[in-house]
Amino acid sequence: MPTNTSTTARVILACSKCGAALPDEAQFCLKCGKPISLPPKEVVGVEEPGSQEPGKKIVAPRRKPRIFLWVLLAILVLLVGWAAISDNPFALGLQELVGLKHDQPILETPFIVAGHNFRYYKFDLPEGSVNVSIVGQFTAAAEAKSASTASKDSSAAGPDDIQVYVLSEPAFAVWQNGYAASSVFDSGPIAKGTIQAELPAGAGVYYLVFNNRFASKASKHVNANVQLRYKSWMPDWVRGMKERFSNWIGL
Repeated sequence: MPTNTSTTARVILACSKCGAALPDEAQFCLKCGKPISLPPKEVVGVEEPGSQEPGKKIVAPRRKPRIFLWVLLAILVLLVGWAAISDNPFALGLQELVGLKHDQPILETPFIVAGHNFRYYKFDLPEGSVNVSIVGQFTAAAEAKSASTASKDSSAAGPDDIQVYVLSEPAFAVWQNGYAASSVFDSGPIAKGTIQAELPAGAGVYYLVFNNRFASKASKHVNANVQLRYKSWMPDWVRGMKERFSNWIGL
């Protein structure tokens, strides 16, 4: 009875030189010694970490320059500098917010003081004021129509002289009534001078007085520029440069 049988084909190696049969995986002919050529096996190479071609350097990627950050920083520095020295209302508001006080004008316009009379300007300091001074310059001259009579005054003062006081409120009340009173500043009778005086810390009411009582007839034409100055980190030479620059550009 026929049966199903399966046969497996067997590959027999033979020497290509002498034809001798060779066992599997033979590398040499057992008869003549000829090397047996086998089909090369595929070798998969795995590159180890850190391996590189000899003589080839690994170049790290270059970082892009952070130009944007530098530009942003420069703009920020310019804005801070502008806010610190500018007279723009917004900049002044920022200065007040961080505690930097700006100069406060008291008087900037010319005026006339009649003979045997005086003129005053009232100003006050808020609570908590410290390191505040009053500074300015003034000039005085007898009016043309009264210049001829100025020399006839019996006062020892010159014909163009004016006397400038800075008085506290109680002292002004005493002085106004004709009595001597202590003053924060007293220029004496002069035709041209500078006002420079430190004011006491804290709140207070003060009077800037231009006195012409000693001239019985001669009226005086006065030009004055006086302001309150709050001391800050800004040196005087920087303040002067700022004022000259503002005048140069017409502000």
